[in-house]
Amino acid sequence: MARRINRALVVNGETIVSESAWNEELESKHQRLVEWLRAQRLEGVLIRRTENVAWLTGGAVEVRVLTPSETGVASLLVTADGKRYYFTTENEGPRLHDEEFGALDFEPVLFPWYADDTKEAAQRLAGVELGSDTPGPGLIPVNLYPLRESLSETEIARYRWLGAETADATVESLHQVEPGLSEYDLEAIAAANLLRRGILPSVYLFAVDDRIFKYKHAVARGKRLKNYAMLNLCSRKWGLAISITRFVHFGALADELVGRFKSAAQVNAALLDATRVGATSAQLFRVAQEAYAAEGFPGEEKYHHQGGPTGYGEREWVATPAGTQTVGNNQAFAWNPSIRGGKAEDTVVLRDGTIEWLTSTPGLPVIEAVVNGKVYPAAGVLVK
Repeated sequence: MARRINRALVVNGETIVSESAWNEELESKHQRLVEWLRAQRLEGVLIRRTENVAWLTGGAVEVRVLTPSETGVASLLVTADGKRYYFTTENEGPRLHDEEFGALDFEPVLFPWYADDTKEAAQRLAGVELGSDTPGPGLIPVNLYPLRESLSETEIARYRWLGAETADATVESLHQVEPGLSEYDLEAIAAANLLRRGILPSVYLFAVDDRIFKYKHAVARGKRLKNYAMLNLCSRKWGLAISITRFVHFGALADELVGRFKSAAQVNAALLDATRVGATSAQLFRVAQEAYAAEGFPGEEKYHHQGGPTGYGEREWVATPAGTQTVGNNQAFAWNPSIRGGKAEDTVVLRDGTIEWLTSTPGLPVIEAVVNGKVYPAAGVLVK
């Protein structure tokens, strides 16, 4: 086996992935990609999207500088004969070598910042039949998602760390929330608790009081908290994405809201129970649709998407009435059913027929929903 990386993944003194296991992951991905190139009759593939760079490098490389950008300051090239390169500017080269690519077996190709010739250089090295995950003249568009939808054991190990740390940061943030704080304050609290753990927040949907009931996607707009706050966020590290939503309420919850949380948990349980290898997007949509109706909220699925698989995208696809995508083994999911102020959302992994929670928060109230004799926990509201 080729040596793809010469270090282990260690965080705060804890080995998350050993060097040998990391090499196995990277070699497997490389071989699958090369086989795919040959099957597609491509001479190489140019990889620019940050999620695909992270996937191929096993999370060892972060090329993003502008946070919202889909691409970064470097691109990868893998050829059908197995050669591996990274392209970047001369000014970025030293840092990328020292902190991103130095432990990997990619050969650097540098150019001045004012003279980007990535495509031309890639075609000289690989050939003109060049695939690319971003559009461009003379490039053949490709979709690499099918290669990365099923997670390796080492990817799941990184995911466990990220899920646990994100959950801890969310609970910590929830306990810091107080009446009078603005939605922007809630964003700042959660962002600080993630960033100090080395985790990047990628979605903020923080709302208070009536805005939680009015809007399914309530981005912060500065309203000040009276009684009820929602912390709905996504986080990223090593290219992987985590989704989680938690709530805090000051004073007793109204019975109606308690019931909505129980119903959302039941819909969530129905979706988790139906998340099995081979299940289609359309089948899962109908599961949600029927579960809402059974809970006395027919048509609730029309007001917002119900979630779907995650991994290197906050959602790789979402369940739709005519969706043909299918569930695979070792795939991560984040379902997010909601009912007029009540919601359930966690990130899980389907592994050999078993659901593993990545974002458990046992210190918060738990709602236990049962489907087909199995208990599926969901988070309840923290009441202060």
